[in-house]
Amino acid sequence: MHSLHNLHRPLGSTDLLVSPLGLGTVKLGRDQGVKYPKGFTIPDDATVRQLLGQAHDLGINLIDTAPAYGSSETRLGPLLRGQRQQWVIVSKVGEEFDNNQSRFDFSAAHTRFSVDRSLQRLETDYIDLVLVHSDGNDVAILRDSGVYETLAELKREGKIRGFGFSGKTVAGGLLALEQGDCAMVTYNLSEQGELPVMDYAEQHGKGILIKKALASGHACLQPHEDPVRASFELIFAHPAVSSAIIGTISPHHLAENVATAAAVIQDIA
Repeated sequence: MHSLHNLHRPLGSTDLLVSPLGLGTVKLGRDQGVKYPKGFTIPDDATVRQLLGQAHDLGINLIDTAPAYGSSETRLGPLLRGQRQQWVIVSKVGEEFDNNQSRFDFSAAHTRFSVDRSLQRLETDYIDLVLVHSDGNDVAILRDSGVYETLAELKREGKIRGFGFSGKTVAGGLLALEQGDCAMVTYNLSEQGELPVMDYAEQHGKGILIKKALASGHACLQPHEDPVRASFELIFAHPAVSSAIIGTISPHHLAENVATAAAVIQDIA
């Protein structure tokens, strides 16, 4: 089996069912200030439309975007017309990217503005999951900015179905899961510092999304070992993991990643 169709799983205690791999879309909208080893060309609409179609055919239903991803949201809106029910859309608040500079605003007013703007850009009346795009000051953001209170209001209003936090610290991740639905954490072959957040999520029925799943932890592998398979074996061995976000724009890599993930998940089961 080379697809993820029958492998969707709940995102924590929400009613969202997500594919174990999600499609990250930073490369659809931004080629400046991104941490990729090689340069790339932002793909045109026809290429993105094909990629989205391929992802859907392979059983992927999760799309991860953000205002900080340049034109990603603006492009996805028209490209996903007529397909809203097929996708679980994750976006963010807190980080803006202008003139190759990130700036951060976690205030209640900006959070509400940002979500309304994302709804317009994505041409939808709800976003499935909105994450706080942290600048690293995780605990201070959660304690002092009002961002989580505003997201909770937006959830009650039906504009978002769930909310959570994409942070950089264990303390932030744990605090974020107390009131939120989900945390996005870094977890890969070379970085496992946020594991306590995943353990907490497992104990409390919260969702976990993985970022930087395939970050270059390849140095610690044996010769001839497949780094993608080893990465997925690590990630999907943890029961809290709902989905790992893969930011590829290569149809070949997408198909390979899906086949490997499907095989690993079935082996674990």
